[in-house]
Amino acid sequence: MRQRDDMTFPFEEYERRLRELRERMEERLLDAVVISDPENLMYLTDYQTTGYSFFQALVVPLADEPFMITRAMEESNIHARTWVEETRPYPDTGDAIQMLVESMREFGLHGKNIGYERNSYFFPAYHQDSIHTTFLEGRLLDCFGIVEEGRVCKSKAEIEIMKKAARATECGMKAGLEAAAAGVTENEIGAAICDAMFRIGGEPPAVLPYVTSGPRTMIGHATWEGRTVQPGEHVFLEIAGCFRRYHTAMMRTVVLGDLSPSMEHAQERMKHALKELKSVLRPGMTVSDADNLVRNIISDNEVGARLITRSGYSIGIAFPPSWDEGYIISLKQGDSRVLKEGMTFHIIPWMWGVDGNKTVGISDTIYVTADSCASFFELDEDFTVKPEHALRELPLADEKARDIKKRAAGKSPVKGVRTAEERG
Repeated sequence: MRQRDDMTFPFEEYERRLRELRERMEERLLDAVVISDPENLMYLTDYQTTGYSFFQALVVPLADEPFMITRAMEESNIHARTWVEETRPYPDTGDAIQMLVESMREFGLHGKNIGYERNSYFFPAYHQDSIHTTFLEGRLLDCFGIVEEGRVCKSKAEIEIMKKAARATECGMKAGLEAAAAGVTENEIGAAICDAMFRIGGEPPAVLPYVTSGPRTMIGHATWEGRTVQPGEHVFLEIAGCFRRYHTAMMRTVVLGDLSPSMEHAQERMKHALKELKSVLRPGMTVSDADNLVRNIISDNEVGARLITRSGYSIGIAFPPSWDEGYIISLKQGDSRVLKEGMTFHIIPWMWGVDGNKTVGISDTIYVTADSCASFFELDEDFTVKPEHALRELPLADEKARDIKKRAAGKSPVKGVRTAEERG
């Protein structure tokens, strides 16, 4: 290992992570592991690139020096960012798996028990077929989760990095709440969020913010598509700030008009679920118990809504296509695993289908402490209510405002398109 002082964490943090990985390797009787998951590479070495669609891997022997296989263009990232000294790059015209197999032979790993991440997004089936047909001297074994076991509980240094990500999350959300208004496009709201996150020091998140309004809030995982927000509608926002690939996430809701009884009921149900969970969540609680608490509160509502998903998921290091670590651990029914100090979760008691046609959300990212839990955020949880944007007579200053009024009243301004009322 090449000791350096310009990585995300102190060098001792990476030494600990590698040592604990090797302890788990010994427990599984593995002589080496091939780590190809981008988040796991980042965790172990500080390596990151947007070019992870090309095969890359860190090979960690039980005792000898680790080495990395990367596309030749990405080798510079190893030297610029990581403690890794040994590299074996392959050209764009080369064969990544052939380079991996030849390197394992070179470093004396033929005839050994080798673990590999069978579940990795970026170790596709055709590559796995290739290594099974070319590495015939040793034994290949699935080692899924061997790095994630270390990642699931964050160190104090990781919590501090996530607090920096949380600052970007809050700044972005404040900007989105302020930007949401009748006559504004979802794109403009998304632009305001991103501008604020990046100006405060946030880095590109694994997923851009989710911004939907009115009926589009019922579309799962939708985001801005140019729609103009109408008077009297609501806007659903879910964003994750990022710093050094660590994420924290948050949902909030804007009501453009007066707060209806059903929307107020939904708001109070979600706030109650968060408050109750945070009052009891601590080491020793089971995943299933945490989920049941949230799910029971949200299910007990008077507005026809439901919690359609898990109630939370682990969050931390992430690359596209997702900002969560839910594949490591999620809050869902039937999981008897126990919560531990250092675990971090995005808690999502959101409500799908309020009044049958609205999705709303209030969420929090928390970390488990020695005897309780704490939030990364300070932002108020209440819906942002803007009664001045209710459905009422608006000053028709220009053609755009007139079109907004017509659309809100169900009269299409587009030539040749009739409203439901006009069609009878």
